[in-house]
Amino acid sequence: KFVECTLGQKYRQIDSSGRVSGGAMHYLERGLREMGLGPLGKTLGVFFAVLCVGGSFGGGNMFQVNQSYEAIANAAGFAQDSFLGQHGSAIYGVVAAVLVGLVIIGGIRRIASTASSIVPGMCVLYVVVSAAILLANVAQIPAAFGTILMEAFSPAAIKGGFLGVLIIGVQRAAFSNEAGIGSAAIAHAAAKTDEPVREGIVALLEPFIDTILICTMTGLVVVVTGAHEFAAEGAGNKGVAITSHAWASLSPWLPAVLAFATVLFAFSTMISWSYYGERCWEYLFGERSTLAYKVIFLLFVFIGAVSRLGSVLDFSDMMILGMAFPNLIGCLLLSGKVRRDLANYWAKYCAGEFKRYS
Repeated sequence: KFVECTLGQKYRQIDSSGRVSGGAMHYLERGLREMGLGPLGKTLGVFFAVLCVGGSFGGGNMFQVNQSYEAIANAAGFAQDSFLGQHGSAIYGVVAAVLVGLVIIGGIRRIASTASSIVPGMCVLYVVVSAAILLANVAQIPAAFGTILMEAFSPAAIKGGFLGVLIIGVQRAAFSNEAGIGSAAIAHAAAKTDEPVREGIVALLEPFIDTILICTMTGLVVVVTGAHEFAAEGAGNKGVAITSHAWASLSPWLPAVLAFATVLFAFSTMISWSYYGERCWEYLFGERSTLAYKVIFLLFVFIGAVSRLGSVLDFSDMMILGMAFPNLIGCLLLSGKVRRDLANYWAKYCAGEFKRYS
């Protein structure tokens, strides 16, 4: 995450109007060209951009709207034979597409302002409720860690496909923090800083907060409340339904709070990924074609709402995994440049050359 976000800043492009465009497609092309690997860099840049557009339609769009509707349906308890049970997903897809469309037409400034107002409150809400559940079951936490480790390395797990389960864990972790995928570098490239390494250091916090803290907290909540047994009984891979079951153990109205938080998180993720995909689409087809991308993106919002989660997950994982290949190749080849930049930055920092704010 440090390397890709540092490179995103280092090789970003700023046009005459101050509009910023950066990300893996740019540092793959320009950075490798500096090393005399221009054709390889261009090929990897185009490959990444194509897959990032696909990833924006999948993990950054369809999966988000699918899970947010699942949270609403679970909290509201829609009966399968009711009108909302049969048509609720389609109605939700249309409403979500309209709301996302109102934001992404406004561009990066509106996306940034909307996301920045949504995400912090949602994160605080999620952490507070999860912490409350863990405090209410504090005596169960050591046993929960034991259960997680025992189930992961038990003979039954190994016989049943330990490697397959491990791969799923890596998929969800990469999906959570985007480290190595290259997508976050597109957003970090737009940050206002004169020091690419400083932005890379800021980006280091994201995998820790996202995966080590939030995901571990979620896993513990699921186990201490027994929701993992509910999953084994038929919830399958419906993550929101499993978490909702866990939250209901503290209070029957908390699943509604989770549904609200999930909708906000999904909305902010969709508008952020629309920016990623738009920048890659622009890289491939030019600035004048971006309206076509936005229309297609909004169409996939509706498709995601009415599709089965399994199909959505498979498509999302395929696109996001594909993005990692050209990005990691580029990060490896360009790592020497990042190391030199880090050494220069650290020397300046130790020498007290940077302005300090109190």
